[in-house]
Amino acid sequence: MILPSFLSLVLASVVAAESIHIPLTRRNPLLARDGSVDLNKVFNAAERLRGKYGYGSTPSKRQGQTVGIPVINQGQDSSYLGNVQIGTPPQTFSVVLDTGSSDLWVPSTGCAGCDSETPTFDPSKSSSVKQVATGGGDITIRYGSGEVSGTIIQETVSMGGFVNTAQTMLLATTLSDGLINGATAGIMGLAFPALTSTRSTPFWVVLANAGQLASEEMSFFFTRQSTNPAAGDLSPGGVFTLGGTNSSLFTGDIEFLDLIAGTQPTFWLLRMSEITVNGKAVQIPTGNAALSAIDTGTTLVGGPSAGVQAIYDAIPGSEPLDGQQKGFFAFPCNTKAQVTFSFGGKAWPIDVNDMNLGSIGQGFCLGGIFDLTLGSSLGDSPGNPTWVVGDTFLKNVYSVFRNTPPSIGFAHLSTAAGGSGKHHIFLPKLSQ
Repeated sequence: MILPSFLSLVLASVVAAESIHIPLTRRNPLLARDGSVDLNKVFNAAERLRGKYGYGSTPSKRQGQTVGIPVINQGQDSSYLGNVQIGTPPQTFSVVLDTGSSDLWVPSTGCAGCDSETPTFDPSKSSSVKQVATGGGDITIRYGSGEVSGTIIQETVSMGGFVNTAQTMLLATTLSDGLINGATAGIMGLAFPALTSTRSTPFWVVLANAGQLASEEMSFFFTRQSTNPAAGDLSPGGVFTLGGTNSSLFTGDIEFLDLIAGTQPTFWLLRMSEITVNGKAVQIPTGNAALSAIDTGTTLVGGPSAGVQAIYDAIPGSEPLDGQQKGFFAFPCNTKAQVTFSFGGKAWPIDVNDMNLGSIGQGFCLGGIFDLTLGSSLGDSPGNPTWVVGDTFLKNVYSVFRNTPPSIGFAHLSTAAGGSGKHHIFLPKLSQ
C-alpha cells in the first residue's frame, strides 16, 4: 500500500533525528482461519492473566535523549513487541513490552519448551555475558498458568540506542508450553523494581537513574489491525517512546493521573472511577476493588465480577458463557457496545471494534471485557488490582507512564494516529 504523501511525512517524523521512536510489531493469534474467535486461545489468555494477578488456580550512553522504537503488532492486536539487542556482538530479539511485570528474559539455546520458531540467545557467542551467583540454582518467574526458569546473568542490553552494559536478566532454559510463540522471544518488564523476581532493576529505571532519558517517561501508540483483513501475523504496531512523548501521535493535553499513594510502587495503578455503556453510567465497585493495573502486556480488559456484570447488564441481549468460558460474555453481533473508562478525570472511549472480539456463532460475538476475579475477594487486599486494563483500551489512547511524579497520562490520538475512537491507519507490512 502506498501512503499519501502527507501521511508519509507524519510517519517520517516518528523517527526524526531529534526524537527517535521505536516502532512496535503486533501479533494476534486469537482468530481462527475462518475469521471467527478461537475461543480456546482467548480463554487460555484469560487464565494466564488471572494467574499473573493472583486470581488464577495457580497463584554507550546517550545523555538526555528521547528515543522512539518501532513496535510490532503480533497476531492482530494480541501482543505488541519491541526489538532489544543483547550481548556482544548484539543478538536481536522481539520482546513483549509489558508494564504489568518488571523482569527481562529471553530463551537460551537448547531451552526446553521453546518451539522451532522461538529465537534463542547463544551465550557462547557473547564476550560480555556474566553469570550471577544466586546460591539456589535456577530462578523461576511465574505468569499465572505459565512460567519460565533459568539462570541469572548480567549482559549488555540496548534498545533504540540506549545501553546498559550490566543489565541483570533471566536467561531462560525452561518455558511452559504456549507461554510465548512465533516471533516472540521473551518479555521486557516495564513496571517497578519491587515487582521483580530476579532482584534486578528494570531497564527503563536504569536509564532514568543514569540520566540517559530526556524525561522520565515512556509513551505508547498502538495500532489496531483486528479490523484490517490484510494484516499478517506480524504487522506495524505503533511506536514506543523512551524519554518523552511524540507530539505527532496525540492531540490536546495529556491528562496525568497520580498513581495510588501510600504503598511502594509495583504495578502502574490507577483507580477506576466511572464506566459508561452507551452513554449511561453503570454501578461499579469502589475502594480497593477499583484498583486498576494499566498493562500493555495484556490483550483484553479484566475486572471484578460485579463491575463486569454491570457492564454487560447494560448491553442489550448479552449473555454469560459457562464452563471453561465462565467469566466471559457474548452479545448480539449487530449490537454496538460503546464503553468508556474514567480514572478520575476524562471519560476515554473504547472503540466498538475492540469491545467485539468476533463471532462465536448463532449471531453472537465475544465481548472484550471479562471477569478477572470470578468472585474472589483477593482484591480487598491493599495494592492488589481487580481491574487489569490492557490493549482493548490502550489502542484507543496515547498513553504515557511517568516516573516522577509517579503517574499515568492519557491523550486523544492525533489524526495521523487514527483519532480517538476511530480505526487506526493501516501501516505498510513489515518485512519478516
